[in-house]
Amino acid sequence: MEAAQTKAQQLIDDNAVMIFSKSYCPYCNNAKGVFNSRDAKYKAIELNQIDDGDDIQSALHKMTGQRTVPNIFIGGAHIGGSSDLDAVVKNGKNGKTLEELLKEAGAL
Repeated sequence: MEAAQTKAQQLIDDNAVMIFSKSYCPYCNNAKGVFNSRDAKYKAIELNQIDDGDDIQSALHKMTGQRTVPNIFIGGAHIGGSSDLDAVVKNGKNGKTLEELLKEAGAL
């Protein structure tokens, strides 16, 4: 579990936008579509396609309290899941629009 948590944290730290996803999940595909439509740089890991995916998902649950995917981070900050991302698109987060968050993170 510790190795999975270290790996997850490294991925979050190394990528402006990090999406922990599952390839068959429509909510994950929707989230990736939000970033694709803005030409934002992001890294997505499909947890169902890697050997330690279940361990990483458990580590993310421990780190964030969120068990579901997508599990999205922008600039190292936990955004949440698909509905949380939709709320950021609609209302912003901490007074900033999604585009501002993406620019600050270096994803645009």
